[in-house]
Amino acid sequence: MTDHEAEGAEPVVRPAPHRWLWYALGGGLPARHRGWVLHDTTTSTWWLRHIARSLVQVALPIALVMLLLPAGWGLRLAAAGGGLALALFYSLAYMPETTENRVVKAGYPAGTATAHRERAGLGRQQRESERKRAAAAKRAARYRDRTGR
Repeated sequence: MTDHEAEGAEPVVRPAPHRWLWYALGGGLPARHRGWVLHDTTTSTWWLRHIARSLVQVALPIALVMLLLPAGWGLRLAAAGGGLALALFYSLAYMPETTENRVVKAGYPAGTATAHRERAGLGRQQRESERKRAAAAKRAARYRDRTGR
């Protein structure tokens, strides 16, 4: 069971490839995929998923530049690379806002994805603190055993 299902949210139903492509291009998904949209924008790899969606969005324009630009291959590659770099720059700059927009399109209130990611981050920090405390206690016990204190 996923974290979202445990919280009482809808089940995570992955969309078919053609629906995912539409979603990657900015379209909305049917209501049955609401849980997946929230998962997609809040899982630990949400930023990689965002980059993948961005690359899908720029794939067609980059391909058109490479095929139709009446210039040598060097200029075509330079134009395509510059366009890709600029697109990724803007995509990364507005990543949180873009993911929130996707969650709002799925029917959740604005700020839901950010709140989920912050809660998950807090949980990771707490688990890491507990792990470090346990390791420190173990080292202290070894030290006490070794020195007889």
